[in-house]
Amino acid sequence: MTKASFSDKETVVSILHSAFEPIYDANSINFIVKQDKKRSQRIRVLMEYLFENCLNFGEVLLSDNREACILLKYPHTERLNFNELFWLLKLAFKCVGLFNVPKVLKRQVTLKKHHIKTPYIHPVIMGAKNEVNGLGIGVRLIKQLINQYSQNELPVIIETTTDQNLKIYKRFGFSVFKKIQTKDFPLYFLRMN
Repeated sequence: MTKASFSDKETVVSILHSAFEPIYDANSINFIVKQDKKRSQRIRVLMEYLFENCLNFGEVLLSDNREACILLKYPHTERLNFNELFWLLKLAFKCVGLFNVPKVLKRQVTLKKHHIKTPYIHPVIMGAKNEVNGLGIGVRLIKQLINQYSQNELPVIIETTTDQNLKIYKRFGFSVFKKIQTKDFPLYFLRMN
């Protein structure tokens, strides 16, 4: 596992786009991204934003073979600045769609309300290239991440909407501390440490 830099942006965005573009099930990505003929481009904009946001307020980690990645954020370090404002506006216009902004903002308020109030590490998104899906590359990356942060004093907080991810996270030692049912899908909040 290596720490990514800005020069790795295209690699990371391509990995995440490849991982999530083929998925049409109800999930957080499809909730945020306007579902129209530009869906694929909109997903790419979202992944670019997540890369920028996590690089500025956390870390972006790549698997050694550069086919999987995890984006982490330290929410207690996040500050609104010109770059962040630029990306939020770009998201509204090129990813979410203006009519969908209120529902996305409402979801963000819900997420924030159920996260803990003290500093924590937040794995925002992780994925592996679609063509290597099921080969265990993502699972190995999660194991490396857990080993790296096992001595860390900050808790790790993550959320998921899928039973498959819920089982994986529980297997790695995460425990559910909150479950809410949204209109579209269940949302599980998990914690480690």
